Amino acid sequence: MSMVIRQIERRFEKIGARARVVSASGRNASANIAIDIARDEEGEYFDIALPRRQRPELLVLDARPRLRHLLLMARQDDEKSRFLCGHDERHWFVAAVPEKASASNVKTAFEALRPPAVRSALIRQKVRGKKRNRRRNAAFVRQGEWFFLPWHGQEFPRMLVLRNEPLRRGGGKPHMCEELVRVGGEVVYVSRDNPNGLTETQYRRLLSRKPKLINAGWSMQRRNPGVFVRGRVRHADHKTIVLNGWHRVVMNTETEAKAMRHVMFID
Repeated sequence: MSMVIRQIERRFEKIGARARVVSASGRNASANIAIDIARDEEGEYFDIALPRRQRPELLVLDARPRLRHLLLMARQDDEKSRFLCGHDERHWFVAAVPEKASASNVKTAFEALRPPAVRSALIRQKVRGKKRNRRRNAAFVRQGEWFFLPWHGQEFPRMLVLRNEPLRRGGGKPHMCEELVRVGGEVVYVSRDNPNGLTETQYRRLLSRKPKLINAGWSMQRRNPGVFVRGRVRHADHKTIVLNGWHRVVMNTETEAKAMRHVMFID
């Protein structure tokens, strides 16, 4: 084991985590770094697989033991990818940080993962200091990658309110919402093999080539709609939250990061 790899693993140990940095192998080995949350008899650990050729340079930019978070950077060729690794409620997680933010520590990585609507709410509600990173403050309630912003005075016709409705990103485990409303957005066709949805044109084109796929269990959903939630929100990996009154739903900015393709973990 190289000295650099051992140093990286020791930095993870300082935040109370285990990391295993190994060379990727097998038919599915990628040409790039791949990070996942794996599990063995001792529990969860960060599984960091490096390509055998053109190994990236790994560097922990910042580690905060009290927060149980660190910021990992992987430099390969001219590309620098940053990953926020930490513990959230019950489990370890890894999130790709948007490159345009040039995050240099855990604090700036937190800030980079907040979408503009959340930053505006923090300013409007004058939330400062440590309260900005709490899962619940005057500006929002957070569960995993989702932020819920209070939307005072909002009401919706009863016919638009869906009960026990899933809220999910791609093929990840859903966050189940007691009451949910979707407004606007683009209609897409979703199936098990197409969790991000196909437009009407893409859907018709696919069926013209493969008619048997009409029985693939499609459902019509809306992509990028305005989403509002009220009541309990449940998820297997997070504590249930209760939202009194309607809240606008906003996702973190992880999907804006090119480094997202290196993250195998999906909440």
